[in-house]
Amino acid sequence: MKNFLIQLFTWWNGATPGTRFHTWRKGTRVGTDETGNVYYQGGQDSEGRTRRWVIYNGLAEASAIPPGWHGWMHHRTDVSPADEAYLPREWEKAHLANMTGTAAAYRPKGSILTESERPRVTGDYDAWTPGA
Repeated sequence: MKNFLIQLFTWWNGATPGTRFHTWRKGTRVGTDETGNVYYQGGQDSEGRTRRWVIYNGLAEASAIPPGWHGWMHHRTDVSPADEAYLPREWEKAHLANMTGTAAAYRPKGSILTESERPRVTGDYDAWTPGA
């Protein structure tokens, strides 16, 4: 019951009832990635292309889509990673969750949220003063 209520009243956790209904009526399952996100296609968008969407496993975090699936979702390729042996390039990094707003967020030296002091000015910059 708890999961049903969470999915009914939150759009950021899994799929909404409208998305589930649309998926049931028009969606064709294409594949699943390593994190459990499920990818679908079906129907047509305003440009005449096949619509593609994802139902996230857990919180809806767009950066959690792996590079191969990202290319398929944005119509950069017609072949999904489920239909081919997709190998990530050596320069592709693993997913790193967006930590903004958490204690693990990036805070540079001098930020008001850190205990460190702001770096000293090196002299290559002249501060603006009004009327000067």
